[in-house]
Amino acid sequence: MVKTVAEYLESLQKMKPRVFVLGEQIDHPVDHPMIRPSINAVAETYRLAEEPAYRDLIVTTSPITGKEINRFTHISISTDDLVKRVKINRLLGQRTGTCLMRCTGMDGFNALYSTSYDIDQKLGTHYHDRVKKYIAYVQDNDLTANIGMTDVKGDRSLRPVEQADPDLYLHVVEERKEGIVVRGAKAHQTGSLNAHEIVVAPSTTMRKGEEKYAVAFALPSDTPGIIHVYGRGTFDTRDLEGMDMGNVRCGKYATLVIFDDVLVPWDRVFMNGETDFSGTLVSRFAAYHRQSHGGCKSGVGDVLVGAAQTIAEFNGVSTVSHVREKITDMVHMAETMYACCLAASYEGLKTASGAYAVNNLLANTSKLHEGRVLHEMCRLLQDIAGGLVATMPSEKDFQHPEIGEYLKKYLKGVASVPVEYRRRMFRLIEKLTLESRDLISDVHGGGPPAAHRLVILRETDLKGKSAMARRLAGIE
Repeated sequence: MVKTVAEYLESLQKMKPRVFVLGEQIDHPVDHPMIRPSINAVAETYRLAEEPAYRDLIVTTSPITGKEINRFTHISISTDDLVKRVKINRLLGQRTGTCLMRCTGMDGFNALYSTSYDIDQKLGTHYHDRVKKYIAYVQDNDLTANIGMTDVKGDRSLRPVEQADPDLYLHVVEERKEGIVVRGAKAHQTGSLNAHEIVVAPSTTMRKGEEKYAVAFALPSDTPGIIHVYGRGTFDTRDLEGMDMGNVRCGKYATLVIFDDVLVPWDRVFMNGETDFSGTLVSRFAAYHRQSHGGCKSGVGDVLVGAAQTIAEFNGVSTVSHVREKITDMVHMAETMYACCLAASYEGLKTASGAYAVNNLLANTSKLHEGRVLHEMCRLLQDIAGGLVATMPSEKDFQHPEIGEYLKKYLKGVASVPVEYRRRMFRLIEKLTLESRDLISDVHGGGPPAAHRLVILRETDLKGKSAMARRLAGIE
């Protein structure tokens, strides 16, 4: 099944998650002004399937059911599938100017698919059949999933079993006839209220003695005992006011998702104590997600370039040499992000399960590069735009019968450009370059830079590279 935008929104309206925003429990998150922009962003993944120009890119055939599905529920079975993930993400980054929030679930499906197969092959378990049935269910209903990966971690110097409070890493507290009971919390959950399902996995490699923390499962996001607490961002109150927004249609947020003794039925349990495979699951998810990041962020980079060019024209400086040089540098950064994640896709390899995994070294290289250059692109955009990014008066001032006319007179740029267009562009630039959730995601999304460097070093054959240099230098 491939849902329409209307069907996606209707399906969310039927759900009843427990949600807290700014200290109050809310009953209808779909209609909340601070949450709706992010739902609009996810809706674009459904809208593409309705547009003839993109249907062949976004709609594919499931290797599990043989039916037509949205690619965001797909298991990649070729390098072409991996490449198309990147192309779709760049397109959606261009259309939304923000995170599309459906990648994490897709990346989780793919990591679980191959890892569950490996567990079964070694231990004789039956996780892979559960995963396949679950993914078929997601595909048949074209569901959006969020992945709960990041534990709150408490004292970072201590292992999960060493924490003063065992709940600081999500874990199994009880096994029952009907399933397992879990307790804990997952932080930085981008779009958990845009999702029908939450897929949970360990946040780190678990060791012997930490079996209760080596758990993976999936549940509807409105399951009893799951609590979503909205995480504040820079422009939240502007959403409530409905003004002074640079991109009022699409946005992003993240929640703290609490699991308060939640029952997980056995058919939704995909790992339960297999510590030897927890690191494999984490690594595969991280590689998929770091590859995904480069796609959507190169699309956002295109928007940054477009904003820089437009505001330069509105300010009358588009032909100034240093401005053109900065815009050229921004284009270079966006394209290298795109090239890195494409390389990670083209160098992908077939796993034992038949699914394709991205190149781990190149995926982490892509994410580390992205975290650096997107901040530099934002700095260059602010440089080109000027101080009004930070000091533009409110929309209410522009609407004031007396002060508004002064503002329209004194905040005019190029004579041919309406002052309203210039005001809107400054607000967009403010949103793109100063929104806390997007900026921090550029650095920490998919894991912190230290994790990227760790994988890069681990995956690099330094001895082999040293041998190349020694041979060319004539050193035995």
